Amino acid sequence: MTTATDTPPSTTAAAPNSDWRLFLRLWPYIRAQRRYLWLPFVLLVPLSLANALQPILIGQAISLIRQEPVAWFLQERTLQGGLNLLVALLLVTVAVRLTLDGWQSFLVQKVGQRITANIRNDLFTHVTSLAVRFFDRTPVGKLITRLTSDVDALGDVFSTGAVGIFSDIFSIGVIAIAMFWLQWQLALMLIGMLIPVTWLIIYFQQQYRKANYRAREKLSELNATLQENIMGIEVVQMFRRERFNAESFRTTNTQYVQAIDKTIFHDSAVSSTLEWIALVAIAGVLWLGGYLVMQESLTFGVLASFILFAQRLFDPLRQFADKFTSIQAGFTAVERITDLFNVPVEIQDPGHTQLSQTSPEPVPVNTLVNGSAHAPLAAAIAEQNGDRTVAERVKASEICFDHVQFGYKPDEYVLKNLNFTIQPGEKVALVGPTGAGKSSIIRLLCRLYDVTHGEILLDGVNIRDLPQAELRRRMAVILQDGFLFAGDVKSNITLGENYSLEAVKEAAFKTNVAPFIEQLPQGYDTLLRERGTNLSGGQKQLLAFARAAIRNPGILILDEATANLDVGTEALIQDALEKLLEDRTAIIIAHRLSTIRNVDRILVLKQGELIEQGNHEALLAHNGLYASLYKLQMLEG
Repeated sequence: MTTATDTPPSTTAAAPNSDWRLFLRLWPYIRAQRRYLWLPFVLLVPLSLANALQPILIGQAISLIRQEPVAWFLQERTLQGGLNLLVALLLVTVAVRLTLDGWQSFLVQKVGQRITANIRNDLFTHVTSLAVRFFDRTPVGKLITRLTSDVDALGDVFSTGAVGIFSDIFSIGVIAIAMFWLQWQLALMLIGMLIPVTWLIIYFQQQYRKANYRAREKLSELNATLQENIMGIEVVQMFRRERFNAESFRTTNTQYVQAIDKTIFHDSAVSSTLEWIALVAIAGVLWLGGYLVMQESLTFGVLASFILFAQRLFDPLRQFADKFTSIQAGFTAVERITDLFNVPVEIQDPGHTQLSQTSPEPVPVNTLVNGSAHAPLAAAIAEQNGDRTVAERVKASEICFDHVQFGYKPDEYVLKNLNFTIQPGEKVALVGPTGAGKSSIIRLLCRLYDVTHGEILLDGVNIRDLPQAELRRRMAVILQDGFLFAGDVKSNITLGENYSLEAVKEAAFKTNVAPFIEQLPQGYDTLLRERGTNLSGGQKQLLAFARAAIRNPGILILDEATANLDVGTEALIQDALEKLLEDRTAIIIAHRLSTIRNVDRILVLKQGELIEQGNHEALLAHNGLYASLYKLQMLEG
């Protein structure tokens, strides 16, 4: 399986083939914008013709002054009349270039920004669809680099004029035709000089691509280190790791600078090579052209035209050198983005054909949204967008773990042959030492991971056969550390669904959270910072209860849900929970065993195996692991 880790792509393929392969990856996105691209390509014709005509007109002016043979449209004119006509034609070509060149550049950059936006949308959709297993092994900083820096590098390809490459090639073709029309020997010499230049560009292109990929990987490491230190700033400062972490960051930063230096070297090599090749071309034209003039087989006017052609012929290549860095960085970005697109979506709905970029062609964002294959998704979005005032309660469900085995790593099972059934409306607690597999059971039930062996049944149906939206609509999970998004309190309770303010207030009232919210400066409109840093841990947890209550789920899962609450607040929440748990199937994880004494059944886990089950009194009478844990906590109390 291809992953978005730091394995560089193979660099053994020839650069043209590699570039063509990468272009094909972008082609569906470009094709989606084809109605905006036809005009920039049409403008190539007058721009290239104006560029090729200017040297010819200047050469004709010199021939006219020296009374040499001139073109047919100047033969019957006086010197002054001919010069006036040539100046007028030159002004027309200059006006055409000034007007159309800026217009074309604007259109191309506009299309480029559309393409970049579509790729960024698809990449975000794909990443958020990946299984949690992928995020377990991938640093967040590296993902952020792919979604921001790499996509921006790809955008630079268009903003600097990706269509300009086609314009340059077209211009070279028009100039070549004009040169052969004027004098074939000089034309052949100049075209022959393009061969070694092309070879050198391909060579430096390959070297730059390798260096730039390494530089991008070092940038990912740099961002990952930065993100880790910012997220863990409290630990960094409390344990006085500033100096140690700064040295580690400095080392990574130095490696990044060294990688960038290599890209700068290859970029400079391309620019300098094109500069001296252009000078050699002009010298060659003077040498061969001067010889032909002395042999009276070439006029001064044609020689002047070829001196200008020598400059114009290499101007597109010189412009390419200016774009070289961004173009190669863009191709590197395509490689890295493709690596991420190629990570398969492990958790998929039944009968779902993966629409991420595991196929040779990426799917444009409009296909993802409007495609016929996504009619169920579109219907779900349409239904969700309706204003929801009172959520209908999903019926309490039966949950069955049938010979379930699971491991985060192959052959290292954290859950081993689990067999148990939770009846509809039953309240079940999961108990066991740290690492017994309690949280893993919750993750499997929510299908954040898929079981390795066995199956999980919800009302007799394998959860793999249920759409993920349906599965997760039927349950609500309250974790120990509730995550809050930047935004207001109301949006953190509704989480993007269009519940009315009355429904939000009703959910807050039912969970005894309303007094806390109403004490905030702007109540339900109070803005929260990222991760809710302007609230305490307990206050964040209170919002998680309202978030669950508003959805009226059939299954309620509590993972140490009251751990961050003080005694008084916990009493209020426990009172609300008694009402919230009525007629619902509930799974409760709690390390304080005194809080689960009244559940219907307790499942005791040890090293991923179910070793005991029963109610509180029965397990105490059994005098097993649960009794030992309970007595130990009582002694500590």
